[in-house]
Amino acid sequence: MRNIIIVSLFLAVSCQDNTKKDADINAVEENIAVNSSTEAEKAKKWLEKSIVSYFKADISDQEKRMQDITTKDYYEYKTDAANVDMDVDGSLTLKEFQDKWKNKFNTKYAGINTGFLISEQDWINIGVGKCELDAISGNNAFVFDVEITDEGAKAIFDRKIGVVKKDDKFLIADVLEKD
Repeated sequence: MRNIIIVSLFLAVSCQDNTKKDADINAVEENIAVNSSTEAEKAKKWLEKSIVSYFKADISDQEKRMQDITTKDYYEYKTDAANVDMDVDGSLTLKEFQDKWKNKFNTKYAGINTGFLISEQDWINIGVGKCELDAISGNNAFVFDVEITDEGAKAIFDRKIGVVKKDDKFLIADVLEKD
């Protein structure tokens, strides 16, 4: 009988420890979710502002501005995509471009021979019509479903834009151009 009481006591104590551990795990998960949500909202606001300010910048400053708001890999990737089969130094054929970048990016959505973020060369008034969080990967990577609008040209550009946080600043890491 005494053994049953001792075993019951150990069982009760171990159940309490598991309940406490489960509560601690739940608190950590809730904290991570809140932090991710807060970071996602910051990333969204940064992305909307960056898109609009990029197109408001003087055309001679846009290349520098693009470098400031994108990762180094994405900047090089998009520059290569824009220059595929062009008669410029460093231009790649489509096959060379695909081979070079296929392990880092989905080259099907690169926007071959188009500019950064939109596929038009001329625009009138760029805005962001929609910017909705599509996915979160950890605390530092977000994917947004974005509609970039050009009110003057009455155009809408549907994009999936990946944003990462590096060294306490957000950067565009990928843009899937659906049109």
